[in-house]
Amino acid sequence: MADGNVGFVVDGRAGFWAIAVKNTRRVQVADLRGLRAFREDYPTAHVGLVYRGAERLVLEGIRYLPAADFLGGIRPRRPLPL
Repeated sequence: MADGNVGFVVDGRAGFWAIAVKNTRRVQVADLRGLRAFREDYPTAHVGLVYRGAERLVLEGIRYLPAADFLGGIRPRRPLPL
């Protein structure tokens, strides 16, 4: 089921982010609905999608990052690894 929601929003010195988290290896168009809507409302926001896939991609300005890379790259007082 694709709900198109934004999982969380992060705002700080390193930027303003909307991040969706999907339990899938393949992203569907409907999975991006929430990120696209958020970007329309907040055009300065960066948007990203964390998923179970293996590829790092940037499509239509949305960054896709494997969950292991995202979680493994989180460090205190450092920008998000997106």
